[in-house]
Amino acid sequence: MDTMRFDVATLHSPTAVAGAREGTLDFLDGLTPPVGAEARDTAILVVSELVTNALRHGGGTYTLRLTVHPGIIEVAVKDPSPHPPRMRTPDLVDGSGGFGWPMVNQLATATVITPTPEGGKTVRALIPRG
Repeated sequence: MDTMRFDVATLHSPTAVAGAREGTLDFLDGLTPPVGAEARDTAILVVSELVTNALRHGGGTYTLRLTVHPGIIEVAVKDPSPHPPRMRTPDLVDGSGGFGWPMVNQLATATVITPTPEGGKTVRALIPRG
């Protein structure tokens, strides 16, 4: 089993989400056997959405952990907020969001939200390795 952990501690970093995507790409591209292109792209999109949600709605900090199990890529994003993501109608007028969590649920075979002992949560998305 391969694991990568990537921490970013500030909402104000303009490169936080891009750094998470780049770290994910580097990790996945280094796996043997390689991850399929569709699975890689899906994992990067899920990472982007979950990290963005953690920064916007989860308290401004996050920990990203990627784990590759046989046949599955697990994306786990931990943040300090106890509030779970929620489905909402996407805002097509003001551009205030609402697209990310539904997208993650469509792309993942399963999503799990687990409270942390510190009072926050970890959001996990399982993606077929492909």
